[in-house]
Amino acid sequence: MRLAVVQMNPGHDKAANIAAAERLVAEAVAADRPALVALPELWDCLGGDRAARAAAAETLPEPGQEGGAAYEAMRAMARRHQIYLHGGSIIEQGAEKHLNTTVAFAPDGTELARYRKIFLFDIVTPDGRGFRESAAYGAGDAVVTYQAGETRIGCAICYDLRFPELFQALRRQGAEVIMLPSAFTLQTGKDHWEPLLRARAIETQCWMAAPATWGQHEERSGPRQTYGHAMVVDPWGQVVASASDGTGWAAARIDPALTARIRRDMPLLEHRAAAAMDWA
Repeated sequence: MRLAVVQMNPGHDKAANIAAAERLVAEAVAADRPALVALPELWDCLGGDRAARAAAAETLPEPGQEGGAAYEAMRAMARRHQIYLHGGSIIEQGAEKHLNTTVAFAPDGTELARYRKIFLFDIVTPDGRGFRESAAYGAGDAVVTYQAGETRIGCAICYDLRFPELFQALRRQGAEVIMLPSAFTLQTGKDHWEPLLRARAIETQCWMAAPATWGQHEERSGPRQTYGHAMVVDPWGQVVASASDGTGWAAARIDPALTARIRRDMPLLEHRAAAAMDWA
């Protein structure tokens, strides 16, 4: 399977973001002919204020029913280009709070999976700026994988990357590729993005595919910079494709023979099961 991870600079204009996503997906498909294309985290609305998030939020439909603008745009992209479309994440309208939600589609537009971000970004960056994602978003509680052709895909989003137990759970569910759409801050990304992606790939012996946002995004509290560097990492921890600064994408071929060889020669999952330790 060949896949492409998109790098975008979304703002809080949802219609403009949808148009940008459609253009980048079309360009990636024309240039690299991937079977799967993945969008970044919150590509539908990044920045702005509470009102902008509320306006962008969509109530997800029952599978097979019609959804909102971002949902239908993703479904249309999958159909138009005959690809699997991993929808990064969009703002879902929840019962009490918004949810940061991935939706994935098959080439015929069938919805394959929904994943809601589990670990929320409540931190203080080195310059003292605080982020409290839990003030606006609720947390998911389910580990999610889905089948894309012959490849099992695991779902995670951005800050989830720092919690290896989730990635081990995805591996146990059969994941061969783990998608990590992100909007990593510039300050954390420059030091932690690549090392963490490579570590999760090595630990799980999975391919890590990480679409990303890049550049400046205007928020109520001031401008925010995200790191970009969308990339694909193989199960040995080698970066096999990476996007430069700016909008664009990175593409790579997923080699199941490489995955099988690494897992055969270093059977980490079997060793972990054999140890059966209670680490709590």
